[in-house]
Amino acid sequence: MRTNQRPAMAFGEFVGFIAACMALNAMSIDIMLPALPLLHADFKLADPNQAQSVIAFFLIGTGVSQLFYGPLADRFGRRPVLIGGLVLYTLAGILSTFADTFATLLAARVLQGIGAGAPRVMAISITRDCFAGAQMAKTMSLAIMVFMTVPVLAPSLGQVVLLAAPSWHWVFGLLVAAGAAVLVWTIRKLPETLPSERRQPLAPRAVYAAYRQTVTTRRCIGYTVALSFIVGAHMGFITSAQQIFVDVFDAGRSFTVLFALIAVTNGFAAFVNSRLVHRFGMRRMSIAGLAAILVINLFHLGLDLASHESLLTFMLLQGASVFTFGILAANLNTMAMEPMGHIAGTASSMIGFVSTVGSALIGLAIGHMFNGSVTPLVGAYVVLAVCSLAIAYCTEKPGETGASP
Repeated sequence: MRTNQRPAMAFGEFVGFIAACMALNAMSIDIMLPALPLLHADFKLADPNQAQSVIAFFLIGTGVSQLFYGPLADRFGRRPVLIGGLVLYTLAGILSTFADTFATLLAARVLQGIGAGAPRVMAISITRDCFAGAQMAKTMSLAIMVFMTVPVLAPSLGQVVLLAAPSWHWVFGLLVAAGAAVLVWTIRKLPETLPSERRQPLAPRAVYAAYRQTVTTRRCIGYTVALSFIVGAHMGFITSAQQIFVDVFDAGRSFTVLFALIAVTNGFAAFVNSRLVHRFGMRRMSIAGLAAILVINLFHLGLDLASHESLLTFMLLQGASVFTFGILAANLNTMAMEPMGHIAGTASSMIGFVSTVGSALIGLAIGHMFNGSVTPLVGAYVVLAVCSLAIAYCTEKPGETGASP
């Protein structure tokens, strides 16, 4: 069923546009991975792990900005907020490209993350404005299918750029081009999708009350924290991946291909989850997934401590962890949103803020623990899986009224 507002674009173009908005965030993270050694060398960083900060600082900016974009879009409309965010993203990308100190680069990445928060939030809001029910689900599913190619292809794209021009500046320049392209697409083809009669005033008390309700609703905040731990483990893998493949397994030349093989399991997990979740329910899928990721990484940690780690075992077991993460992320996020339908925009902003900033800090901590082995990463997976499993299990009892099946 459609709402009264319809996109001016053809359906296929609309799906591509929503996917492009979502993809800017993933591209801004994954395309950096091959360039991390160049950042370490050019800025003469004392610790090679410091280069990973360009990922964490971007995520912190993205997470914080989500607190503001929801209320602003409800007041002023989707189009001006999206355009403003894309302008900031592009300008911050230019600042990143020409940064002459690492501190300047990190500041620019925070600003770029703040700008990237707009397309991330607006993609869902615009789709909700234009479609409802099964048609909205179909639209988002198709957009996510397109979006999932970005984590697979972005590191390879970054590597191609570095082969053509061996300087990290060009990688950031590519992000500027991507932001500018989506900005032009927005200005030329996207109409305002929120009618004036549906706009909400920026009432501080109402906004505060909605945020307070979000963080004091047990099911919402419980599953949000559980989600943050699991996403944090995944971010630890992303920030450490380049060093693990190069320093631990001496597979630098194959890094982008190996990373893509692991990343593609995430997309497959989304397909599997869509087929199983109606049969088993989100809660059962989540508890089973958390137990599975714990067992996988306990086994992985045992192999590593027994000196039986190899590139093959890492690929298989990390691939299994990323596959499980793909199931968990969708279900935990949905269960956190389930009791908050009456304030969905505000709740989505808060969940995005907590999970993005929390996972960025966790991922940064894991990345800084890298010591030439996979032990810190796998050990962190075990600890975070235990915490997430305990929180998810205690958030609501299986037989509790209103619990997810």
